[in-house]
Amino acid sequence: MIYYAHSRKDDIPEQTYAEHVCGVRSRGRDYVQEISCYAKCDNTLLSQIIEKASTIHDLGKLNKENQDVLAGKNTAKFLPQNHVDAGVAYFLNSQHPSVLSAAVIQAHHVGFPDFTVEVDRGDAAFRDRAIASDVDRELSELEAIHSHLVDSQFEYGEEEIKGDKSVFLRMLLSCLVDADHTDTATHYRKYPAEMSPVRLRAAERLAQLDRHIAGLKQTGADDDRNALRNEMYVACRNADIDAGITSCDSPVGSGKTTAIMAHLLAQAEKRGLRRIFVVLPFTNIIKQSVDIYRKTLVLPGENAEEVVAELHHRADFESKDARHLTALWRAPIIVTTAVAFFETLASNSTAALRRLHELPGSAVFVDESHAALPVKLLPIAWKWINVYAAEWSCYWVLASGSLNRFWTIPEITGDESFHPVPEIIDDELRKRLAVYENNRISYHCDLFPKGTAELAQWISGFPGPRLVILNTVQSAAVLADYFSEHFGRECVEHLSTALTPDDRGNTLERIKKRLMDKKATNWTLIATSCIEAGVNLSFRTGFRELGPLVSLLQASGRVNREGVLDNAEMWTFCILEDGMLKLNPGLKEAAAVLKRYFEGNRAIVPELSTQSLTDEIALYGLSGKHKNLVTNEKLQNFRKVEEDFKVIDSDTRLVVVDPSMAKRLQYGKVDWKKLQKASVQIAKYKLDELRTPMVMDKIYRWNLEYDGFLGYMAGIVKLKKYSGGAIII
Repeated sequence: MIYYAHSRKDDIPEQTYAEHVCGVRSRGRDYVQEISCYAKCDNTLLSQIIEKASTIHDLGKLNKENQDVLAGKNTAKFLPQNHVDAGVAYFLNSQHPSVLSAAVIQAHHVGFPDFTVEVDRGDAAFRDRAIASDVDRELSELEAIHSHLVDSQFEYGEEEIKGDKSVFLRMLLSCLVDADHTDTATHYRKYPAEMSPVRLRAAERLAQLDRHIAGLKQTGADDDRNALRNEMYVACRNADIDAGITSCDSPVGSGKTTAIMAHLLAQAEKRGLRRIFVVLPFTNIIKQSVDIYRKTLVLPGENAEEVVAELHHRADFESKDARHLTALWRAPIIVTTAVAFFETLASNSTAALRRLHELPGSAVFVDESHAALPVKLLPIAWKWINVYAAEWSCYWVLASGSLNRFWTIPEITGDESFHPVPEIIDDELRKRLAVYENNRISYHCDLFPKGTAELAQWISGFPGPRLVILNTVQSAAVLADYFSEHFGRECVEHLSTALTPDDRGNTLERIKKRLMDKKATNWTLIATSCIEAGVNLSFRTGFRELGPLVSLLQASGRVNREGVLDNAEMWTFCILEDGMLKLNPGLKEAAAVLKRYFEGNRAIVPELSTQSLTDEIALYGLSGKHKNLVTNEKLQNFRKVEEDFKVIDSDTRLVVVDPSMAKRLQYGKVDWKKLQKASVQIAKYKLDELRTPMVMDKIYRWNLEYDGFLGYMAGIVKLKKYSGGAIII
């Protein structure tokens, strides 16, 4: 008799049980072998558990009723019996006990449970009570069939996790799930033929980057500021660092993007690392950084997209039909957002967690780290940063032009003793770099709330080109629409995550060209905080809605960037909710701190960054939910951690705005790169209110107006204008 793991689909035949189990086991072994040299502890235990769990994970599929469906004898959307419970029962049996194997098998489709809940279940922990007795009765029969099909020889011993338990368990689940998902997707021809991964080749890429910088030095202006940039590059490149976590406090225009990449490549070569992550703020535009890295780091004969991966937002899917669309961390250099990166570290969802095992042995550059995470998430993030540095050979660089040293704040570090975080560049060079910041810009405020029309008239009275940053996607779109309608489309540009990555890239290129025309000054860029970091743009006058101090400092880096003007201004303003403009409640507390600084006539300087965090915590504290994050992490309450760790406190979904791509999705003819470039993220409650249709597995199709100016907000703004602002979005 032939036993199956997956059923026939269209012209693709069934996959046999033995083929799938052996395939998952082989991939699991490979994943563990790749990271074992980076695991400072528990690598042997990781190998033993993966061997056992991967071999037994689908034992329940051998159940007769399940086999009838898999063989096509009976038709059913789901298997009649929960197939994971047999594997759990196998490893909770006193003859071959392995609680860790049982736990990871139970979790390989649904994620881990909260372990405090499982402890309260006693002998029923990790079991499916509804079928446990039936499974127990047939377990010996299933074992016999399995032993006939698959060779299974395990090593048993004490299962003591010596490192951080929660991170170890996530790493374990990541290896099993990715092996399972990849083998399944490969069988169903969702993946192209597997190729050898592109290697980091750190020394070669560093040499190429050196040549690029040397070329710039020869062709660029030989002034004091460029000389300092070159000095910054050399200092970062040659920094002798042995710590696992470092920081870099460098001002606007100091060449941080390439200087720190040189440092990361040098450290990767020294430490034998395999991958580099560049993590940008959660609302940031990443294309400019990607373009720089692809231009400077790709070696002859390589495909740029395979070397530098561009991940705009999370695209994680559970179903077999959509698994191939998941964005994995397999490129040697990955540029992504804090949402995608840190929420993966917190994840309990198997579709997201499957990429976690690619993180050990990586250098992680958290660029503009002041804006990477809200203050409430910093305590648990700091714990993870330390664990991955100490136990999984990750090297971290926390960098910003307005660095807040959050690791010096006891409320964030908790009970752990303070460990100094060394700087990559010394104080003397940092002071010389900061000289150019002293007189570059002056800060002003007008805190009287303004509605759409009054705000537009006020802004238009200042010299341009002007940069305006608002705190919500809706406010930016509404103000941009007003400018276009009353001053002319040629007088305004709009940039936010309402646009697809492709359209954001096109808009950014148009903005760069407009800024090069020094005679054309009467225009305004209206944007969200996505423009605050990682983009080399320079405006005449800047405006930012009242928000966090560090966001104001970063926004000012897009005004008079090179310091060529003597009287550049950066204004802080407040909006009046008028049915169209919308406040961001998530920034209320940080905004209140900045307002106090203005009212107290405090000087707005980068040195105030850490103090602003301390003041926010002193005034408002950390909510009970977020205080409990660290506790729940220690208790392995995985579902609570995933639920409470939200960089953006909104449940968003992937929405495809291109109708032809939405149609192709239904036939499985779109890869994740193309999907990301033609999609946006929209809060689920908005999609529900607008009755946006779902294409497949949490992927939606936008059914309102979309254009390259306002993005998906074109349809929403039109609805709100038509209803006089009565529609609440």
